[in-house]
Amino acid sequence: MTATRSICLVEDDELLGETLCERFRIDGLAFDWYRGGRDALIALECRHYAAVLCDLRLPDTSGQAIFESLDTMGRPPFVFMTGFGSIDEAVALLKAGAVDFVTKPFDLDQLMLRMHRLCGDDLSSEEAPVLGISPSMRKIEALLARLEDSVEPVLITGESGVGKEVVARLLHDRSSEQRPGEWIVVNCAAIPEGLIEAELFGYVKGAFTGAVRQHRGFIEQANGGTLFLDEIGDMPLPMQTRLLRVLQERKITRIGAESPTPVDFRLICATHRDLAAMVRVGQFREDLYYRINVIGINVPPLRDRREDILWLADRMLSELPRRAKASAPQLSLAAQQALYASAWPGNARELNHVLRRAVALSSSQTLDTIDLFGEAAPDKSADASRTVEEVPKSLSDHLETSERAFLIATLRDFGGAVGEAATRLGISRKTLWEKMKRHGIDRRQIAS
Repeated sequence: MTATRSICLVEDDELLGETLCERFRIDGLAFDWYRGGRDALIALECRHYAAVLCDLRLPDTSGQAIFESLDTMGRPPFVFMTGFGSIDEAVALLKAGAVDFVTKPFDLDQLMLRMHRLCGDDLSSEEAPVLGISPSMRKIEALLARLEDSVEPVLITGESGVGKEVVARLLHDRSSEQRPGEWIVVNCAAIPEGLIEAELFGYVKGAFTGAVRQHRGFIEQANGGTLFLDEIGDMPLPMQTRLLRVLQERKITRIGAESPTPVDFRLICATHRDLAAMVRVGQFREDLYYRINVIGINVPPLRDRREDILWLADRMLSELPRRAKASAPQLSLAAQQALYASAWPGNARELNHVLRRAVALSSSQTLDTIDLFGEAAPDKSADASRTVEEVPKSLSDHLETSERAFLIATLRDFGGAVGEAATRLGISRKTLWEKMKRHGIDRRQIAS
């Protein structure tokens, strides 16, 4: 029997089942959905689930029958979903060993918190997201946390504008206690081929015409810190050979120098190119590829992690320069929906450009769709450039977007005061805090 952190969902109602599955995906929870009790029982006897979310009433059996059919020693935690008329049965199941039950219609946020905890996710100890709130970016943050003490090279891949340098800088910052040296950035595509050797390795005085003083190259400047080689795929082949030798020997020789200089740095590379394909056609050294790709991180495009769009927009708006004493610009609901619907071929860099332009040209503190896109219709252009499977227009997507916008607007009305905002919303402070964490809403940015 294989162990898994998946949830076993047993629900015959198609609408409710699809809603729960969509929310599991948003929350990054693995799951299997069974519409019948007998199929679920077979699965539960073959696999070990972290938790079971089960309807009490099923067409072919009952949730109670499934619960009682399983060996108590190997039975996963059960949470039952029930109607008001079946509460007595649910209470009896609690006494028999079930961990919880929810009455329809239930609070989906509270249920998700319960399922996270049953899966071993300690939500109370999670740090605020830095890269994004999508499952893919949270996984990258978790990986970076495990790499803080590592010295192995890291290769970050992804489309232009996705934030590869942001990921690399976060890894450097989190490793600063172990490697307190400098953060050195080199864009391999921006340095002319005739100068790249001198810039990377440095030179001694008199090494060539114009070398009027000694120069420490980028590699030597990164000694004790991090060397970030952006667009490594654009590095000329001769320089790839020299870089490979540095990585093997941990020494550099300045141009014109007689003896090598030891260096100790952490190497992080990034590229939007397919290095494996470049290796196959002889445009990139195979041995260097394996040397720099010890740990690979792929940053997905913004269109594949739409949960991050509004979260990034809020952060970018709060960080943009603005008029003295003016609060951070706000986005209307229509503007948020337009941002969410856009295809963003330029990824986060394009999003930042759109927001900066809107703030510079708009005379209002509330940005609307026309401020962002002019007369263009981003929802239509986005739909035309994406397949049906990629269009995120489900009811769950719309509700998530609308709820986030409403929470931000209410918090702004009260200057970020959570207690007063919760009273206005008719929910508890705890529930509001949980919703803010799930949506990536930072109270400090709203209050600023």
